[in-house]
Amino acid sequence: MTGSPDSPQSAAPHAAGTLVLAGTPIGDVADAPPRLAQELAGADVVAAEDTRRMKRLAQALDVRVGGRVVSYFEGNEAARTPELVEALAGGARVLLVTDAGMPSVSDPGYRLVAAAVERSIRVTAVPGPSAVLTALALSGLPVDRFCFEGFLPRKAGERLSRLKDAAAERRTLVYFEAPHRLDDTLAAMVEAFGAQRRAAVCRELTKTYEEVKRGPLAELAAWAAEGVRGEITVVVEGAPEKSGDDLTPAELVRRVRVREEAGERRKEAIAAVAADAGLPKREVFDAVVAAKNAERTTP
Repeated sequence: MTGSPDSPQSAAPHAAGTLVLAGTPIGDVADAPPRLAQELAGADVVAAEDTRRMKRLAQALDVRVGGRVVSYFEGNEAARTPELVEALAGGARVLLVTDAGMPSVSDPGYRLVAAAVERSIRVTAVPGPSAVLTALALSGLPVDRFCFEGFLPRKAGERLSRLKDAAAERRTLVYFEAPHRLDDTLAAMVEAFGAQRRAAVCRELTKTYEEVKRGPLAELAAWAAEGVRGEITVVVEGAPEKSGDDLTPAELVRRVRVREEAGERRKEAIAAVAADAGLPKREVFDAVVAAKNAERTTP
């Protein structure tokens, strides 16, 4: 005998909910996508990096947040993720908003997205402003190929090592940086990339005091030494292409050392440099050995 429509035996399992990643303005609130207001009003749960900032944004958009509001920031991200996943599994529509830009891109969100995907829960997005793409477009540097490096390490040695690791990267590089560390970062970029490598410092994008400063890294480092304020995105030109014929033994040795300092073993570093330059591994190996012998014989 089959159960009645109201019996537990016949009840269909509850459909899982949806996780919505919402892009928020990086400066000018007028840049908010129209769907953001709809999602703020309709979500069952709004997880916000800063609940006060989210509420001010909702007020500016003239929208009443309809669901439960919870905080979701770096300090509680790991602990709160399971709670949000359970809400999603129970059918809730969870909206994730961070202070500016897209959640999970140098902001909280990756843990929640990964956990939702693991549970086969639908994840979608409300596209919005992006400091990465805005800075890239305004930089005047090549945009056909680029890579986003996020924030560099705070410690000087680790920061320089990371930059040296990217010194041979041919794609345009995009970094975030805090204003009080910008001068040190640009100085380290001069050391790792060279004084004449072109770059752009994009400050306060879409805000009242928006500024894009373009020039060689050495010039930008001197400018930043006087002090810079605001939200900062740095765009750096990729390494110039060189054919194997143009590479001196000293340059080959430098590239190997950059990779070694980044943690690669010498054998793998030599193979990678040879592959990038289109040269036999033996030629790069010989350059490294010659340089090592020269160092030994130098008084």
